[in-house]
Amino acid sequence: MQQTRKLELWVGSFVLIGFCAILFMIFQVADVKSLGSRDTYTLKAHFDNIGSLKVRSPVKVGGVVIGRVSEISLEKENYLPTVSMEISREYDNFPDTSSVQILTSGLIGEQYIGFVPGFVFDDEGYLADGDLIQDTKSALVLEDMIGQVLYSIGGSDEGDK
Repeated sequence: MQQTRKLELWVGSFVLIGFCAILFMIFQVADVKSLGSRDTYTLKAHFDNIGSLKVRSPVKVGGVVIGRVSEISLEKENYLPTVSMEISREYDNFPDTSSVQILTSGLIGEQYIGFVPGFVFDDEGYLADGDLIQDTKSALVLEDMIGQVLYSIGGSDEGDK
């Protein structure tokens, strides 16, 4: 009887440790830093093509995560995708001349927003809550690039005949 109880205790402990390890890995993969809300401000940007960018995609400066994509919508007037980004208040001194671009982690990895801080000029200010970033570079879509290469190869063959 005593041996069975020890075995049950060990099995229960092992299952509990395994459950905690799985929970820890889920939080690491989801990149959850804190369960509470952090102090953030919102910046917006228009793009021609957002590729496969998703809500909660990271916003990075030099590989360091400074925020997340909070909303993706389509402007009704010009049909341009608009991306809203929640940036940590810790990084609230980006110049108006800053730019954003949609980049890809690796060859076919997830897409994220690369934030490139601009230069501070005497007459320029800093980005504030709700500001629109003017200088944007859309996502490179692999299918479009392959189509352009095939079109350029096909076009050069016709001129040789």
